[in-house]
Amino acid sequence: MGDNRLISVEIDDETLGASGPDAEHERRVAIFDLIEENSFALSDHDKGPYVLSLSQVDRKLVFAIHDESGTDVHTFILSMGPFRGVIRDYFMICDSYYDAIRTQTSHQIEAIDMARRGIHNEGSELLAERLEGKVTVDFQTSRRLFTLICALHAGNTR
Repeated sequence: MGDNRLISVEIDDETLGASGPDAEHERRVAIFDLIEENSFALSDHDKGPYVLSLSQVDRKLVFAIHDESGTDVHTFILSMGPFRGVIRDYFMICDSYYDAIRTQTSHQIEAIDMARRGIHNEGSELLAERLEGKVTVDFQTSRRLFTLICALHAGNTR
């Protein structure tokens, strides 16, 4: 793997504490998937790999990026306002999907799952746009980061 990648993600429990064991599990899985495979290149720095520390200030997500030795490399703040509708829709369709698994036909479940993936893709594309000029990510990394953002906000928006 190249140097333009994340090797660790840290979550500030003071500002983004999990709302319970299920939320904590979702976060761990999202972080594992992200670390397992990602492409994360800073626009103004080429000396990765990187550690990403996430926290929240005034309902905004703070991305603090460090190198392997812990030296600060870059910090930026991402407003969550543009994501609220997509995240809300994503949680609603996920709830519908889990309900459908218990009562619907496989064709109905498949249709709901396609809609769920479409909303997830929409959130991933929005994230990549909002990161533009700061961080370059591929589509799969953007999807994994969006999954993590949803997991971080699971207790706050449902």
